[in-house]
Amino acid sequence: MAALGTKDNPWVLKTPPGTSEYTMYRDEAHEPPILVCKVGSTVLHYDLRCIDDCVAMLKAHGDWMELGAADEQKPAKEGTVEAWARSATNPVGGWYGLKKGYRGRFGLYLPPLLEALGLVELEHNPKNNRMRAR
Repeated sequence: MAALGTKDNPWVLKTPPGTSEYTMYRDEAHEPPILVCKVGSTVLHYDLRCIDDCVAMLKAHGDWMELGAADEQKPAKEGTVEAWARSATNPVGGWYGLKKGYRGRFGLYLPPLLEALGLVELEHNPKNNRMRAR
């Protein structure tokens, strides 16, 4: 991947079905360090440690896991990456999304970054995509 994942040179990604393009970059000066996700004019923030934490969870899971992307206001399907990213039992004890009202969609926006970084295998079907650790 040629992008550096910085504000000036962000990763350009597509959602798992390939229907929408968005950018992400690291902001390590922020406290806590964050991933900034820009989808059109919408900006979402995720705790930067979500990259390592999610890969570790997938390795422990040991198999394909459904993404289950959902907006913050909607419940996440149990057993999905989205549900894990909201769970009180994950390493941060709750949401990896940091902007109130925009904390969801972890299962939509993080997996393509993990794939681009070579950390996971990701399906690219129209619906019900899954991923697993490499």
